[in-house]
Amino acid sequence: MQLGVLTAQPLGHMDRSDAFDFLETLGVDAVELGAGGLIGSDHIDRGHLLDDDDAQAALQAELDEHDLEICGLAVHDNPLHPDEERQRRVDEETRETIRLASQLDVDRIITFSGLPAGSPDDSTPNWVTFPWPQEHAEARDYQWEVATEYWSDLGAFADDHGVDIAIEMHPNMMVYDPVGMVKLRERTHERVGANLDPSHLWWQGIDIPKAIRYLADHDAIHYVHAKDVRVYDSNAEIEGVLDNKDFDREEERAWMFRSVGYGHDEDAWRDIISTLRLVGYDDVLSIEWEDGLAEPTEGLEKAVTMLQDGLLRKEADVDWVPE
Repeated sequence: MQLGVLTAQPLGHMDRSDAFDFLETLGVDAVELGAGGLIGSDHIDRGHLLDDDDAQAALQAELDEHDLEICGLAVHDNPLHPDEERQRRVDEETRETIRLASQLDVDRIITFSGLPAGSPDDSTPNWVTFPWPQEHAEARDYQWEVATEYWSDLGAFADDHGVDIAIEMHPNMMVYDPVGMVKLRERTHERVGANLDPSHLWWQGIDIPKAIRYLADHDAIHYVHAKDVRVYDSNAEIEGVLDNKDFDREEERAWMFRSVGYGHDEDAWRDIISTLRLVGYDDVLSIEWEDGLAEPTEGLEKAVTMLQDGLLRKEADVDWVPE
């Protein structure tokens, strides 16, 4: 298994060369680069790179200089948005990112499932988390029709380019848990799978090793993020975890994203790494850093240090098994 970093949040203030220098000193293997959408594009210009062999060669030379590879292109946004102009723009960005990934020999993009409105007449995305009163169940069913049509088409487009789509299960999106992820995959295309980000599942009360096994049973793990979260019981036991307060109100929130190791301990992360190996995932674990209580580079350094120690990089040796 290799260690990667999504460069946008912790290193967006650096230019690409400085960011790559910094990651090289940390011993990171790979970079996940923002190519547009809500995550931005601090370290690559999608429009500049697309269909430009010289620009792509220059990027590859810079990666080689720092002993890095690209493990994914991130383009998180809402491709099911009911505003037609925004939907068109997000769809175009997503398809261009798929094309660019193919040209760079990168085998996946990372994004969200998106969230439609509750009916053809609505103008605002509607996250349905309860099926009653009945109009909410009807809205949910309509949304699945929209999502199924879109992701079937985009999955076929990605397949034409040899690229997987790793969907980050996320609140305020159609797919926010492993069951929804498998449902979307089975209704659409095998190129559509999961970006397993534990942080968004932990606060919902989901057991991460069990989620890994469930997704793996459906051949649905395309990618894995390493991001942590801490549930603060003093608040959660009063208001629950469906917390919509702004993230800068740290003391009041029921949960917060944290640097790896500051939400769950080393044992929890070693269990995740071991379970991933158990189900056959031997790819990149990409750190997505978000933490309102840490300076970005320090928080990233802490995460890298802990995960470097816990990663299993060599193939398992079964020669010790008694006959």
